[in-house]
Amino acid sequence: MADEAFQRSADKMRERGMSELSINQFKNVYHEWRNDAQGAWIREHDVEPLTDVPSFHDVYATIDHTKAINAFAKTAFLKLNGGLGTSMGLESAKSLIPVRRHKARQMRFIDIIIGQVLTARQRLDVALPLTFMNSFRTSDDTMRVLHRNPAFVQRDIPMEILQHQEPKIDAETGEPATCPKHPDLEWCPPGHGDVYASIWESGLLDTLQSKGFKYLFISNSDNLGARPSRTLAQHFENTGAPFMVEVAVRTEADRKGGHIVRDTHTGRLVLREMTQVADEDKAAAQDIVKHPYFNTNSIWIRIDALKEKLEQYQGVLPLPVIRNYKTVDPTDDTSDKVVQLETAMGAAIGLFDGAICVQVDRMRFLPVKTTDDLLIMRSDRFHLTDSYEMEDGNYLFPSVSLDSRYYKRINDFNERFPYSIPSLAAANSVTIHGDWTFGQNVAFYGDAVLEDQDRPSYVPNGEFVGPQGVEPDDWFE
Repeated sequence: MADEAFQRSADKMRERGMSELSINQFKNVYHEWRNDAQGAWIREHDVEPLTDVPSFHDVYATIDHTKAINAFAKTAFLKLNGGLGTSMGLESAKSLIPVRRHKARQMRFIDIIIGQVLTARQRLDVALPLTFMNSFRTSDDTMRVLHRNPAFVQRDIPMEILQHQEPKIDAETGEPATCPKHPDLEWCPPGHGDVYASIWESGLLDTLQSKGFKYLFISNSDNLGARPSRTLAQHFENTGAPFMVEVAVRTEADRKGGHIVRDTHTGRLVLREMTQVADEDKAAAQDIVKHPYFNTNSIWIRIDALKEKLEQYQGVLPLPVIRNYKTVDPTDDTSDKVVQLETAMGAAIGLFDGAICVQVDRMRFLPVKTTDDLLIMRSDRFHLTDSYEMEDGNYLFPSVSLDSRYYKRINDFNERFPYSIPSLAAANSVTIHGDWTFGQNVAFYGDAVLEDQDRPSYVPNGEFVGPQGVEPDDWFE
């Protein structure tokens, strides 16, 4: 029965024009899900914590920075850009969200990424090719931006590769899910672990090797901290490692993120996502003292090592399946329950002997997953330099919690901050309950809280918002 159910998914993928490679990749995760329900657990007693990871600062002190340009000249960039930002109510590439202004120009994620690459090309005299892994939904918008930028010129190396699609699966029957009113909702991306099959199918590795490139740096397009680094390129070359993951020190806010551990049986490093943690292990897995580092999803790979590994597995790496349970229509909790079968890019670390990690500062991990994150990114905490680097004094940001009823979607968020984002310079945390709209020159400080007034409310120009809400103006009475 399982084979018959899978076959219906395979037929559906063929009808949509998906390649046999993508079908084989889906077959791997589908059968792992159907045949081994408990196989995804990475048990605490089977791993050792990752400790004593060299920091960027340790590495920096050992690098010959003149020589480092040579290693960087052999490095290519790949940005994961398949996300639509549906969690923020977007129907286009998340990388097209405006982040902040720079010299009177509105800068989106993609503009800042291009600026970082062009700056490195000009200052270091390196080729630094930039390729985006787009989805079918983000390709047109992304390529339009690239082609309209006269400063961004790239020949011989493709500007994009396309990620695959797969059917959502009915969680009870294993059949491909259906959504007659919105057929596109029957499909989902296979997770960012799909990057390897997409790279293989595109021939990108052969192209890069033919042009003399040896290293590939892969990161998320919504992480503006993952910028060019000749220091890390030279360190990666010096180690001779086939695979390197950038990790950062966990805080309480990172307790539920994926982290790197060492498999006690194989000795290899392993990425453990929280979906792969059994209930009885969660307390240990979320212990930020025991497991001090989290995965930033920025990785460095030696092109020849990746090519050899992909050849070994005919283009489909055996990455552990991540089960993502949802409804077929994410906006309708009453719609059919489905499972999206995904893999994680960082999980490939477990396939390489000699893989390593390097600890980086928060300045290299600036993701925007929600409008809470976007509030910080657009605030006065950041300055966008002429080198397109997002600069902050210490990269220790206030915790932000915006009422999802009124701020979750980007259009609602923008409407409630019509002038500018309030100052966060003196804020420890920001919590907004209810429907508040903000005037100009508002400032948050301390543990700022706004309570729900059960009606649309307004913070006037120039007001301060603190632990008591909008501060009273009768201090001198």
